Amino acid sequence: MWLSDRRAFLLGAVALGGCGFTPVYGPNGGGRALQGSIALSDAATPDAYLFNRRFEDRMGRGVSPAYRLNVTLTTAQVGQGSTSTGSTTRYRIDGTAAFDLVDLATGQSAIKGTTTAFTGYSTTGSTVATLAAERDAQERLMVMLADQVIDRLFLRASTL
Repeated sequence: MWLSDRRAFLLGAVALGGCGFTPVYGPNGGGRALQGSIALSDAATPDAYLFNRRFEDRMGRGVSPAYRLNVTLTTAQVGQGSTSTGSTTRYRIDGTAAFDLVDLATGQSAIKGTTTAFTGYSTTGSTVATLAAERDAQERLMVMLADQVIDRLFLRASTL
């Protein structure tokens, strides 16, 4: 490592420390405060189940929750590619997660927001392969949306 590279690295580390930067999972980070303290609504749809599963994998189940996360999931399929006969060969699935983190002690909304993501799948295989690709795309989409919601919560965790 060149001397100038080391200086830039050390200067960056000092600047991060001076601005109040704390790692999310560090001793004083917001990630630890939220870990296991958020209850989710029961899954009423397959998409909600996939979202909840990913959320609980990363955040833990809210055993004695301080917050409740209300999430409204919407998806829409859009045809992307087609053959000369007009058959659609590729679909894009657009997804939106509107979320509201509610403080259970006060009943007030603590953090609100909306995230969006998209994924796609091909329909050029057999019927079984197409259905499997569609299910896999739905699962990928819910994982992306859950990860984005978690990231938003972590970014605002210090304000809770």
